[in-house]
Amino acid sequence: MLGSAFALALAAASQIVAAQYCEHQWEGDFADHDVDGVPYLQAEERIAAPPLEIRPLIVTGPSSNRVDLIFFGDGYTEDEKDKFFDDAMILATNLTDGQTFADVLPLMNFWAGFSASNESGVGVGGRPRDTVYGLYRDGTELRGVYYSKASVARAACQSTDACDYPILLGNDPYYGGLGGTFTVVTASPANGPAVLRHELGHSIIGVGEEYDGGQVYRGVNAATSVNSVPWRNWYTNPATEPKIQRNNMPIQAYPWTLLDASRPWSTTFTSAGTYDSFLLQFSISGVTATSDLRVELDGRDVGWEVNPIVGLDRWIYNMKFNESLAPGRHTLSYTLLNEEIEGTAQLCNLEIVEYGDDPEEFTFESQYHSLFPTYSATNSTTYRPTNDHCLMRTMHSPNFCDACIEGLWWSLLRPLSFFDSVTQVPEADGFTNVTLTLLPLAEFREIPRGAEAYTILWYGANSQPLAEWTNQTTALISQDLSQVSVQVSFWTEQVRSDPSGVLSDRRTITIE
Repeated sequence: MLGSAFALALAAASQIVAAQYCEHQWEGDFADHDVDGVPYLQAEERIAAPPLEIRPLIVTGPSSNRVDLIFFGDGYTEDEKDKFFDDAMILATNLTDGQTFADVLPLMNFWAGFSASNESGVGVGGRPRDTVYGLYRDGTELRGVYYSKASVARAACQSTDACDYPILLGNDPYYGGLGGTFTVVTASPANGPAVLRHELGHSIIGVGEEYDGGQVYRGVNAATSVNSVPWRNWYTNPATEPKIQRNNMPIQAYPWTLLDASRPWSTTFTSAGTYDSFLLQFSISGVTATSDLRVELDGRDVGWEVNPIVGLDRWIYNMKFNESLAPGRHTLSYTLLNEEIEGTAQLCNLEIVEYGDDPEEFTFESQYHSLFPTYSATNSTTYRPTNDHCLMRTMHSPNFCDACIEGLWWSLLRPLSFFDSVTQVPEADGFTNVTLTLLPLAEFREIPRGAEAYTILWYGANSQPLAEWTNQTTALISQDLSQVSVQVSFWTEQVRSDPSGVLSDRRTITIE
């Protein structure tokens, strides 16, 4: 039986049960985040920055030509300093070790900045603890984690050159996060990396959601109609597009309710009975054993099993059924079978999605890019690029869809130069050896990733090509030339259009 102290902790945990659907709430206008001069980060503050001990986590180059992400710890006491640095490294490594941000890692640095809090943990019930940045949960659910000391966080960011995207890391073992001016995440072992990947999609790319039940659908992954699709270049089968994939959502709910062993929680919905399969999706927290909960559809046990690695944290379950729902009314019920976890077991959200025939009406192929309907909290319809490939829809996916990864390249390259450095060394007979150090992409990557290439063109006086140095990073320049220019262009299979010209960079070099 759960001890009373533990039950109280779990009740507090129910105040942190953050949703991965519809409960993300971002704030701030960050879609046009420009690393070189963000007003909300550069504005003067009449407050001193907290003392920071900054350590490098993953550094690929100079901060002057990288996008710097830095974790600022909140709710870590002086005795928990090592835990903070360990938590930050786990998150940074998870993001970049072969997935999500691995392709763009050469453009990024990750740092961690420690400031001791007087109290450990994250506040609940809308009340921050005595911590550096005042992180707290708003109510009794595990959903968004907010900050109450924005000016302190801004001052911390301004105090270092290594802060383009600040991440407030809360010392808390349960789900929670926020995207926007400051990305917020917790040290949840089960959910922290997934939440951070998703929220950085908001903060860096500036995209909205892809899951059902949200409020903000915008950016490179959202279309309001078949005539306004940003990802046309990524259609898997352009000959059949625009094709709206046929599905329907007969029910969506966010109960955020503590389950009661004395009576099931149930709801009803109606199906037209004209679809070929359906998905039952729901999330729960505070349930650690399959025998503690029975999930039934029309009185039939659906065969739910707990994810054993989650513990008391929240988890989203997806159960696909290759059968049609009969036309008419249906009942979905959740029965708590263990009265000892009353007050801790919580049903967070649920939805059912029906699908047309595969593949004629609906394509389940993971990376198939088309027009997949998304239903907002008000049941309005927009469209997303893939079914469930993108982490902006499915948080435990490690991948962005092609449209989002292209947008990620645009956002990260915009403030950077392809030239890390240019050096000159005098040679015999008046020649000068000019050497370029470029961003470590393409052939300069330590770990190759996909298809990439640099094109390097050298020019002398009057833009005369110096053909002998084409695609070379070193050129021997004659004393007859007082200036040369170099055009560097980058190509990656992950970017199919370049509306802002971020894939090209030109540098004029005065020969010393």
